[in-house]
Amino acid sequence: MIVKRNFHPLRVWSYIWREVVYAFAISVAVWAAAGLLPGGARLAVSFTPIGVLGSALAIFVAFRNNSAYGRWWEARQIWGALINWSRIFARLIITFVDSHRHTPQYDAGSAPAFQREMVYRHIAFVHALRFHLRREERWEELRPFLPETEFQQLLACQNKPNVLLQTQGRRIYDAMAGGTLQGFDSFQLEGCLAQFANHQGACERIKNTPLPRQYDFFTRLFVWVFATLLPFGLLSLFLQGDQFSPAAWLVVPLSVVIAAVFTIMEKTGAANEDPFENRVTDVPLTALCNTIERDLKEQLGEAALPEKLLPVDGYLW
Repeated sequence: MIVKRNFHPLRVWSYIWREVVYAFAISVAVWAAAGLLPGGARLAVSFTPIGVLGSALAIFVAFRNNSAYGRWWEARQIWGALINWSRIFARLIITFVDSHRHTPQYDAGSAPAFQREMVYRHIAFVHALRFHLRREERWEELRPFLPETEFQQLLACQNKPNVLLQTQGRRIYDAMAGGTLQGFDSFQLEGCLAQFANHQGACERIKNTPLPRQYDFFTRLFVWVFATLLPFGLLSLFLQGDQFSPAAWLVVPLSVVIAAVFTIMEKTGAANEDPFENRVTDVPLTALCNTIERDLKEQLGEAALPEKLLPVDGYLW
C-alpha cells in the first residue's frame, strides 16, 4: 500500500511510458505532415467530436476506477474485520480456559498449552491466507506456529487456510471432551471460525473473480484511440484560414500531456482492481498479519513480540 503523498517521476513513467511515447510520436507525425505536405490543413478536424470522445472516455474511466477502488476497499474492510475477529477469538480462548480453573475437569498442566496451540494455529491461519491469496510458496514460515507433524501434513493440502480452520474446530471439541473447555464455549468459538471462513471466502471471491474484462479492454482501447485522434483535433485550434499559426507546434506537448492524464487515470484503476497481487498498490497483507501476530502473542502474555512493520520508502507491504 502506498502511504507517501508524492510519487517519484520514474515510478510513474514506468507505468505510462508506452502510451506517452505513442502520443508523442503520433502528434509529431501529424504536426510535421500538416506543416510540410501540400494541403496539410485538411488534416485538421473539428475538435468537437474529439472533445465528446474525451468526455465519454472520462466517464468510462471514472466508472472503471470507482469499481476498482470498491474492490480494493472491500478487501481492506475484510482484513480489518479479520483483525477484529482474531482478537476476539484469542480473548475467548484465553478467558474461557481460565474461567474453568475451579472445576474438577480443569487440567492446569494442559490448559496453557492448549491456549498457546490455538492462538498460534490462528496466527498460522492468517499467514497461510496471505500466502494463499498472493500465491506465494512460503509455507516454511508457518513451521514455528504448528506442531511438526501437523505442519508436514499441511504441506500436502491444497487449501491450507481452510484445513487449519478445520483443525481448530476439531481441537475445540477435543477440549470440550477433556474439560479444558466446557458449557457453551464451543458455540461462541465456532461462531468465530464461521467468521474466519466467511472472510476467507470473500477474499477468494475478489481474488478469483476479476473486474469484467470488457471494462479493462475497452478502457485501454479507447485511451489509445483518443491519443491517436487528439492531435488532429488540436490542429484545428491553430488553424488560421488555410494556414497554421506559428504556435502549431504546441499540438505535440498538448497531445502528450492530455494523453498522459488519461493514461494515468486508466492505470490507477488497473492497479487497484486486484488487491492481492503483492504489489505496492495492494492491501498491505504482510503488515496486517504482523499486527495480528503481535496482538495475539501479547494477549497470551508473551513479551518477545515480532518487530512492528513500518512503511519503507513510503510503501507498506
